[in-house]
Amino acid sequence: MKSHARVVVIGGGVVGCSVLFHLARAGWMDVVLLERDELTSGSTWHAAGGMHTINGDPNVAKLQKYTISLYKEIEELSGQATGVHLTGGVFLAATEARMDWLRNMVAKGRYLGIELEEISPREAAELMPLIDPGQFVGAIHNKEDGHLDPSGVTHAYAKAARKLGAQIERFTKVEDIVRRPDGLWRVITNKGEVVAEHVVNAGGLWAREVGRMVGLELPVLAMEHMYLITEDMPEVAAWNKKTGMEIMHAVDFDGELYLRQERGGMLMGTYEKAGKPWSEQSTPWDFGHELLEPDIDRIAPSLEVGFRHFPAFQNTGIKQIINGPFTFAPDGNPLVGPVRGLPGFWLACGVMAGFSQGGGVGLALANWMMHGDPGADIWAMDVARYGGWASMAYTNAKVRENYSRRFSIRFPNEELLAGRPLRTTPVYDLLATEGAQFGASYGLEVPLWYAPEGVRDAFSWRRSTDFEHVANEVRAVRERVGLSEISSFAKYRVTGEGAGTWLDRLLACKLPAPGRMTLAPMLKEDGKLIGDFSLANLGPGNAGDEEWFIAGSGLAEQYHMRWFERHLPAEGSVKVEALGLSRVGLSIAGPHARDLLAKVTRADVSAAAFKFMDIKRTEIGLAPCLVGRVSYTGDLGYEIWMAPEYQRHVLETLMEAGKEFGVGLFGSRALNALRLEKNYGSWAREYRPIYGPLEAGLDRFVAYSKPADFFGKQAAVVERASGGKLRLRSFVVDAVDADVIGDEPIWHGGSVRGWVTSGGYAHHSGVSVAMGYVPKEIADESDGFEIEYLGRRHAARIQPTPLFDGNQERMRG
Repeated sequence: MKSHARVVVIGGGVVGCSVLFHLARAGWMDVVLLERDELTSGSTWHAAGGMHTINGDPNVAKLQKYTISLYKEIEELSGQATGVHLTGGVFLAATEARMDWLRNMVAKGRYLGIELEEISPREAAELMPLIDPGQFVGAIHNKEDGHLDPSGVTHAYAKAARKLGAQIERFTKVEDIVRRPDGLWRVITNKGEVVAEHVVNAGGLWAREVGRMVGLELPVLAMEHMYLITEDMPEVAAWNKKTGMEIMHAVDFDGELYLRQERGGMLMGTYEKAGKPWSEQSTPWDFGHELLEPDIDRIAPSLEVGFRHFPAFQNTGIKQIINGPFTFAPDGNPLVGPVRGLPGFWLACGVMAGFSQGGGVGLALANWMMHGDPGADIWAMDVARYGGWASMAYTNAKVRENYSRRFSIRFPNEELLAGRPLRTTPVYDLLATEGAQFGASYGLEVPLWYAPEGVRDAFSWRRSTDFEHVANEVRAVRERVGLSEISSFAKYRVTGEGAGTWLDRLLACKLPAPGRMTLAPMLKEDGKLIGDFSLANLGPGNAGDEEWFIAGSGLAEQYHMRWFERHLPAEGSVKVEALGLSRVGLSIAGPHARDLLAKVTRADVSAAAFKFMDIKRTEIGLAPCLVGRVSYTGDLGYEIWMAPEYQRHVLETLMEAGKEFGVGLFGSRALNALRLEKNYGSWAREYRPIYGPLEAGLDRFVAYSKPADFFGKQAAVVERASGGKLRLRSFVVDAVDADVIGDEPIWHGGSVRGWVTSGGYAHHSGVSVAMGYVPKEIADESDGFEIEYLGRRHAARIQPTPLFDGNQERMRG
């Protein structure tokens, strides 16, 4: 075994071998994979081997499509058969609600290049003869589904990597990982040690144990997963003989089942409701090519549905039940990327769908390691989506929930309850008393809307029970004054003698003067958006150094702190602190917002003394606060930040003083309606690392000519000169009883030309609104657009001027 390597990959399952292959293919040949046993010894060897392109996140779907397309290449390069069978598949719906979900999948496939077709139950039964069409209301057909040989694929990656110069060491158990003072890693094994610049944790079932070697408690948990294989079935033989083809895959979402042909019989797997975690605290190192004891009673309810939906199973015997562990993250997506605070330590774990996603994970991680960027928008997989609050107990609760809902519908207005409430603000109980219906954002309970007594969400693809109540909240803001809880925003303090110089290079905006704020885009080296913030210059701090306050997306706190810390000056002249819940906030907005603020503070808050985008320290009631004149509602408004011990006092003070003006509480659903009619985008929807600032409409906040050589400056200048490729646009949609939510295709001239990023109903304006990207060539066409959702195409018109306060008189007045 070599003593030094550029990269050590830990874990010889399909994901580790994919990472190794992609690194070697891209030119990093000084790479070694360490496997404690034989390759495939964890979850890989007993996987059902299915593969598909469908995923709820379109960016993950793109990587799944890439993974499937890769198998031919690695088979040819390695000489190892992968056993790929592209049978195609049918996705079945037993209810109209499920069929609406499938129709949205068909629509999404149009701009992803995934060919999906809506078909009737009878047509589905003609393609997959074991179906009882009377059990279903509809289906979709996917030509790119199939299955493969898990061992063959893994060894194909491994052999291809070896041919490209990579090394694999089997029966080499990693026992510890130690970071040296020079930043390199000592990977200590039972056969000696390897010193490496990079270490990849692709440990699979042992990812937690590998993480603990460097002080991480990763949010992953293994669940027992069962599938059965039948005896030979005459129906299978008859179909094979008649068509010369295998029986295609089927996914029965309402039955929580997946099926495919296995030799002369069928394989049926289920994600049962009564899921069972395996090895909850730690994974035994001596576990390998063993299976777990089957428990047919646990999956019996699912099998009963399966035998009813696929009657041929009633007449055949069960040859084998496979029960093996697979690892899951709390939301079911992988954990991929660099770990904050551990330069050179990377994750590629929690990949439960390894044969659909393993190639994409390997490609993204190799790109990231070599070029500093994954080369795709993989936020749904990024480990930074979790913070320290994702404890072992939280992970256990959420993984159980996710497993039991693997094939369940997640309605747009549905909030899942496991692991909640976890993080709460000091006013949580006060807002709950007022009827707050909460969602969870980065583990924090956030008010979504306020329900009168006896009213609750009815989950639906269409407008629901919250509709009229959200409209009332919007009315309070636009006609009187609204109050919202904004603690879910990420907050950062930047201090030090070099703070201003560092921020000038980090951010693309012109830095504001003391006492002022600005919108601050942050770009990657390739000129794409990696963040959008409110940046406030607070002037000299207590020590006389500069002090800056930044607010941004709460979901991206770890993501952005990882970026900030990566680029901090080495000499320590700048300090960045994520404030988390050590700073909480409230916001007031509406025509009487200034009147309300004036009642609760002694500061002069007149229009002349407290201009738009000013920020100052002042008292609200008895509490010291930081108040900025800005509001995401696009109305006259203020954001008020305080230490958590003051939040109850500030809320009660504002509510009492606001009675005179008809103050009303509003939640994030109302805020969405308010920001849409101002054409305001949001992080992770309109603003993502695949869009440039010109494309996203943020170019007016980019100081192209400032002396500082900010990150992405050259690329941003090139984008401005070339005009980029896309434009973010707002649309008014001819909706009936449902509004777009995001990821729907935008049609123009009879073909799909773009995609929706977010949408909803703008209650004050009384119209349905969508935001999305289209090619710049058609971005100024006013008509001819349609947006497809729930199986229909709806006429849409570009709305170039905000529906509300287009001249900004109210916001700036």
